[in-house]
Amino acid sequence: MRDEPGPCTGDMRNTAADIQQTEHPETKARWETEEGEPVQVNGTREESAAQNRIRELRQLLDYGLQAGIGVGHSLGITLESVDEGRTVYTLAPSPATANAMYTVHGGVLATLMDTAMGSAVFTRLPDGILYTTLELKVNFVRSVKLDADQLTCEGLAIHVGRRTALAEARVTDPAGKLIAHGTSTCLLQPVDTARNAQ
Repeated sequence: MRDEPGPCTGDMRNTAADIQQTEHPETKARWETEEGEPVQVNGTREESAAQNRIRELRQLLDYGLQAGIGVGHSLGITLESVDEGRTVYTLAPSPATANAMYTVHGGVLATLMDTAMGSAVFTRLPDGILYTTLELKVNFVRSVKLDADQLTCEGLAIHVGRRTALAEARVTDPAGKLIAHGTSTCLLQPVDTARNAQ
């Protein structure tokens, strides 16, 4: 088992996805209870790949905040909720997010969306797969004053294939008005391939 959580390595345990590969088609066995909980296999409760990713994501972000590192800590980006293929982050505008016009910098909003979209994709990846942003497109609809209320960003994984994934994000104000919209293409790579490329 690994000592530190992270997207770089998969869990040593068999996941539900691994178990399903050995399932006999004729049995059509379900690997979840009626309530959607993972079943017990060999006396242990197995997590789905999505549950693994969600747990790892929370651990990574918590570690970054506690250690005072990472973009979330630097800009005040906070994870509010996460589910398979969907994340919600918030950002409170502040002087640290200012541009030359004393509004929230477009790069900050782009980073917020990139974070939400990448995280949404991450929750749908199997063990042993990394992602990195390949392309990011952002449309800014409204400017945001530095004394504005908290912004909300929803990221959605639209498609996750073998080599690439597509995601989109929307930033809204407390009234639900659209501030910015973004789309992203992520490159997916096995852990060993990504490490060898470094």
